[in-house]
Amino acid sequence: MAINMMPARVLSVAGSDSGGGAGIQADLKTVTVLGGFGMSVVTAITVQNTLGVHDSYPLPPDLVARQFDALATDIGIDAVKTGMLPNPEIMAVVVGKIREYALTRVVVDPVLAAKRGESLMSSDTITMLIEELLPHALVVTPNIPEAEVLSGLIIASPEDMRKAALIISRIGCGNVVIKGGHLPGKVSLDILYDGDDFYEFPSPRIDTRDTHGTGCTFASAIATFLAGGSSVREAVMGAKKYITSAIAHAWRLGGGQGPINHLAPFLPEGNHKKY
Repeated sequence: MAINMMPARVLSVAGSDSGGGAGIQADLKTVTVLGGFGMSVVTAITVQNTLGVHDSYPLPPDLVARQFDALATDIGIDAVKTGMLPNPEIMAVVVGKIREYALTRVVVDPVLAAKRGESLMSSDTITMLIEELLPHALVVTPNIPEAEVLSGLIIASPEDMRKAALIISRIGCGNVVIKGGHLPGKVSLDILYDGDDFYEFPSPRIDTRDTHGTGCTFASAIATFLAGGSSVREAVMGAKKYITSAIAHAWRLGGGQGPINHLAPFLPEGNHKKY
């Protein structure tokens, strides 16, 4: 008789990407491929493709709250990953639900802007992110521009990344992962600071423009590994391996910045074919 094992239940609280490469869509693909059960609380509907974000519509805060309640009171939540939180009202709802349901495995991807530069969060919402949400985060995963906003530093080197991580950690989040993909060089270096020590996760830089969805995917991968019982360091290591493979096998779709390939782990070793 087969044993019905409980999957890791991972909730994505984020915006919907109509292009399928980032946001809720990327998160659910990631959780599924890594063996978890993905759920969603949609915070906004965006109109976007590989060429950019063309429009965005935040959902009513009450609808966001009701989605959260429906999942927490029935299926249950082992880990939550937050992405696009477009206004203070929605941010307040999400913070309140994290408190209400005593969620501790919280991964915050501080989506301040889309990769192509479109602003996705107002200044008031950024303030609330720093003051209200980050203190609840077990892990926060800023890229270089986001880490500069959160720390107030200009980041031009790995040493600057470490300094920024120290500053961000003082906000109250447990672990800070600064993603170094925006820095030049042959190596893409991510740095984890756990409040005591630094850990480096290097990978060869892959020459591709098709990197849409990397931040969402990386954060949701961390959340999935945490939900399955991994330590933070193990979760970041697993997520780094997964995202590197997904970038290496990125899809060549559309006329702009194409999406990464969430199915990369299922491809034959060494197969870098562009579909």
